[in-house]
Amino acid sequence: MINDMPRPRPPCLHREMNRHGVTVWYVRIGKGPRIRIRAPYGSPEFKAEYDAAISGKPATVQRKGSTATLEWLWDRYRDSLAWQELSKATQRQRVNVMARIMRDNPGLHFGDLERRHVLAGIDRRAKTPAAARHFLETLRGMFKWSVRSEMATVDPTKDVETPRRKSDGHHVWSEDECSRYEARWPIGTRERLAFDLLLYTGLRRGDAVRLGRQHVRDGEATIRTEKTGEAVTIPMLAPLLASIQAGPCGDLAFIAGEKGQPMTKEGFGNWFGKVCRAAGVPGSAHGLRKAGATRAADAGATEYELMALYGWDSPRTAAIYT
Repeated sequence: MINDMPRPRPPCLHREMNRHGVTVWYVRIGKGPRIRIRAPYGSPEFKAEYDAAISGKPATVQRKGSTATLEWLWDRYRDSLAWQELSKATQRQRVNVMARIMRDNPGLHFGDLERRHVLAGIDRRAKTPAAARHFLETLRGMFKWSVRSEMATVDPTKDVETPRRKSDGHHVWSEDECSRYEARWPIGTRERLAFDLLLYTGLRRGDAVRLGRQHVRDGEATIRTEKTGEAVTIPMLAPLLASIQAGPCGDLAFIAGEKGQPMTKEGFGNWFGKVCRAAGVPGSAHGLRKAGATRAADAGATEYELMALYGWDSPRTAAIYT
């Protein structure tokens, strides 16, 4: 425990906060190399790693024991490059999933987690396939990294099938639904601006709420997408430019709240769903993205042009529309 650590701090032990807000402990003797200590501060494993670093001997990674809990492994994973390469939206989603897993299983040794437990967790979420899928993807991402990093010897998610979606996905807006929405929300309203921006850019809602004048140059908008990190370049079509000119727009983003403040992805999704229902249409932001892709394909866009516009990395997705 922490009380086992000498006070004041042992010689050559240093602490710093990295750019991701994670506390990092390391040993450095004089101007020698930095030796990272990964065990929780104050634990017996921390002291063992410290003693090994001071003596120049390799430390043995303990995979089971007082600190080898699921929470301990999760903390190590969130300090990894594999975690940092995930999009911010995926990170937030997986933090929420893992918080519930750890709350329901306090003190669980990650080495005790078996395939049957993963399957049981999926079965408990059978009524919500999306939740079951996120549950599996969260554990799979952590364990694939931990096996590769030799933190664990077994991946309990290996060969577990991803739960299938029960639906065909988001409803694709029809031309009649688009016309009804436009009739209910004319140019010059926030509701119409949001609709036109989604339809004529094809951006996901998380990117649509970030798009602003700073992204536009020479008649094109360029933005790095939140989900994939890919930069997409979008022509600013005349109907969208007319809608932007009519406003109302925010200072940093075209789409803004009633007082001009930026909107979150979640807040925008909830708001847009309400204004769609007010217009008598069953559409969603993502369904409008699909409608835009359908229009582009009908207008003669090739698979690779659609990939460039929508940030897809495979022609297979574009082929659905062409």
